[in-house]
Amino acid sequence: MDWTRAVDGYCERLGPEFWAEPVNAVTNAAFVLAALVMWRRTFGLGRVLCAILAAIGIGSFLFHTFAQPWAGLADVLPILVYVLVYIYGANRDFWGLGRWASLALTALFIPYAAVTAPLFGMIPGLGGTSSYAPVPFLIAIYAALLRNRAPGTARGLAIGVAILLASMLARTLDEPLCNVIPLGTHFLWHVLNAVMLGWMIEVWTRHVLAARGAGR
Repeated sequence: MDWTRAVDGYCERLGPEFWAEPVNAVTNAAFVLAALVMWRRTFGLGRVLCAILAAIGIGSFLFHTFAQPWAGLADVLPILVYVLVYIYGANRDFWGLGRWASLALTALFIPYAAVTAPLFGMIPGLGGTSSYAPVPFLIAIYAALLRNRAPGTARGLAIGVAILLASMLARTLDEPLCNVIPLGTHFLWHVLNAVMLGWMIEVWTRHVLAARGAGR
């Protein structure tokens, strides 16, 4: 595989230049900003997730500037790490599972995504966004299962699903609306994702703090 070949996958990009996607590149600052905001709001609880959130912004910035496969890897790997770390935290803190049970259940995300992503890929028009579709579906499952055990957390997760679906819609419409919106809509994927990922840290933090308060 040629790790340095040019990649042109977004409406805004019209050439191989570093700043050929200025809006897509600059809006990755939203991830770093969300990470900084949540760093102060988590009281030291979610700082691993905050650090990964900042790394998502950096990786995506690299991809939308260098636009090469190696930068694409730097873009998607932090997202996968964030998802896995969050699932582990959810298993441990939402369900009260032990370390090994939480890890084992987290590991199941890989085969779950491998099976469900192709199914979502059958949805007309979803395209490459289908690879992300297993995530809101899984969050919705957690929200439904938690509605009696932790209704506030369940509502927070449901809000996260709604934001992520709006974000996925923006990503999906980038190419189809390119003739109408030359700038594209992919930048909204960045902004909404930053809000969503920051919100998910907030939901987890509130749950942990509430559980600690109830345990006093």
